[in-house]
Amino acid sequence: MSKKGENIYKRKDGRWEGRYIKARNEQGRIIYGYIYGKKYSIVKKRLAEFQVRYAKPQEGISLYDGTLAEWLNYWLNIFMRQRIKVSTYLSYQARMDMYIIPFLGNKKLIYLKKTDVERFLFYLYTLELSSSTVRSIFMVLKGAMNRAFSENYILSDPCKDLVLKSEDKRIIRALSRANQHKLEMISLEEKGCSAVILALYTGMRIGEISALRWEDVDFEKNIILVKKTLYRVPPEKKGEKTRLIFGEPKTKASKRTIPIAGNLKEYLLKKKEESVSDYVISCKNSFAEPRVISYRFKKVLSKANVDKIQFHALRHTFATRCVEQGIDIATLSKLLGHSSIKLTLDTYTDSMWESRKNAIYVIDGLLGKPPMISV
Repeated sequence: MSKKGENIYKRKDGRWEGRYIKARNEQGRIIYGYIYGKKYSIVKKRLAEFQVRYAKPQEGISLYDGTLAEWLNYWLNIFMRQRIKVSTYLSYQARMDMYIIPFLGNKKLIYLKKTDVERFLFYLYTLELSSSTVRSIFMVLKGAMNRAFSENYILSDPCKDLVLKSEDKRIIRALSRANQHKLEMISLEEKGCSAVILALYTGMRIGEISALRWEDVDFEKNIILVKKTLYRVPPEKKGEKTRLIFGEPKTKASKRTIPIAGNLKEYLLKKKEESVSDYVISCKNSFAEPRVISYRFKKVLSKANVDKIQFHALRHTFATRCVEQGIDIATLSKLLGHSSIKLTLDTYTDSMWESRKNAIYVIDGLLGKPPMISV
């Protein structure tokens, strides 16, 4: 049953269906939009709103005729390449080539639906990828589809309002004080400057340590300037090898100044006098890339008889020691180069358990006691 002239129909399942013309594609075919509801009055109201919205000729609409794969490559190379770092560009390309294009690439861009994206997300989870990895892949697709919608290449964004699983909570594994001391004793015996000592007493990332030059260490002002990072990027073409790139730090906040205290300053001054390289951590009189630093770190762990951990755990250890010493979270966030205090809080919430417990004990001590009266 339909209402005359209104394009509203009663379906067999009892719901009302309203149909309106959204646009015409490049071949002149009408593209319809649909509205559903349990009540006729609700569908009629919403249908009127959409009919007004799409009543004018769609002069700005120029539907994209290519596949999703073609659009993704166009979006990345035309819209994004000049705006993002080389490492970011290559990571986007890798996510597209490895996951998005094999699953969705052959589909026409204008026919990509929300259900297609939902099936794609389900497929990613069946690969047992972490929630953060799935999110990073989805964000590439979402960015491309959002741009297609804003350019009027598609009539609706299939990624809009999709909810992903919450990210897996990262387990922060910091060294105990005893194991930290073991590593320090081995590291202090090294001939050159130790990346372990730098990480434990500055909280710098491995790539930042690799890129650190002696000119970035100001012994007069007692500061370290974190200006660059060294990272390995995937090949741009098949058959090529990965390559090393000196680039800007991870975020704007990562480009920071770290104070140097007395003991670390004395250690660095001694190592600088002995060094023949421009780099604080050197290998064959040049920089030591992250792989070299990680290899050396494994040897230190073995000598110290400490269980295997990633080099990044030293950064977590630095942050944990700071929390234990009562350093406020805003200061710690700046030292670590985090983009927000929230990130620091989310990352080190478990490390701050003792501080929260001590705060409760202090407040608990006031229970039943009369207030102090100043004279």
